Amino acid sequence: MCQLLGMNCNVPTDICFSFEGFSARGGKTDDHRDGWGIAFFEGKGCRIFIDAKPSIASPVAELVRSYPIHSTHVIAHIRKATQGEITLQNCHPFRRELWGHYWVFAHNGNLPNFHPENKGFFRAVGNTDSEKAFCLMLETLRQRFPEGKPPLEELYPVLLKVTENLASIGVFNYLLSDGEHFFAHCSTKLSYIVRQAPFAAAHLIDQDMTVDFRELTSQSDRVAVIATTPLTDNEVWTPIQPGELLVFQDGWPLKFG
Repeated sequence: MCQLLGMNCNVPTDICFSFEGFSARGGKTDDHRDGWGIAFFEGKGCRIFIDAKPSIASPVAELVRSYPIHSTHVIAHIRKATQGEITLQNCHPFRRELWGHYWVFAHNGNLPNFHPENKGFFRAVGNTDSEKAFCLMLETLRQRFPEGKPPLEELYPVLLKVTENLASIGVFNYLLSDGEHFFAHCSTKLSYIVRQAPFAAAHLIDQDMTVDFRELTSQSDRVAVIATTPLTDNEVWTPIQPGELLVFQDGWPLKFG
């Protein structure tokens, strides 16, 4: 299956260190060679880069690794295809507009025999179960809240319900963000770490690379990194429990219910 990487923080931060290790899994330290993508929110704007080439061999990925784009919400994905051809339109993350905000979604898992009707406002362009699920989620939210984005306390239970329905079909780990709230759902495997003062050095699992965050941060910085499997071998990552839907805000996980 695919792998996910996300970042949510209280100040714009670059993801170069984490992406260095993550992108190595796209053909060097793992076999996720069927495309990759990454999205960065900057205010209401959103930069998105996708490529059907393996991340380890993609010139676009090399640009991202070397270009410190600063963002408070980042979602990345490396693909090992279960449904849909290895083509650009099937690469995650997927992006749509809802309530005047871009929404970005990436999925790790498989929803077998999932064939929702391709109707309504949101329609899939490619032929992955992932994009179809994303369109169904947004269509559900649009119909439930036609006047605009509701407060998080109202949005969360509706999103949780449609998530549980989709997770009942198969494996449904995902990351979702609109640049204001960052959602992470665990079906089988997803972990996170919150980096804040006192900062320390971190060493990647997939590359022999160490960064001392004490040299790059201020005392008030806080950064949450979410990944399918931990990216570092000298830090303590927290597993998200199966069935749990977390909301990250300003680099900190919020729990509802």
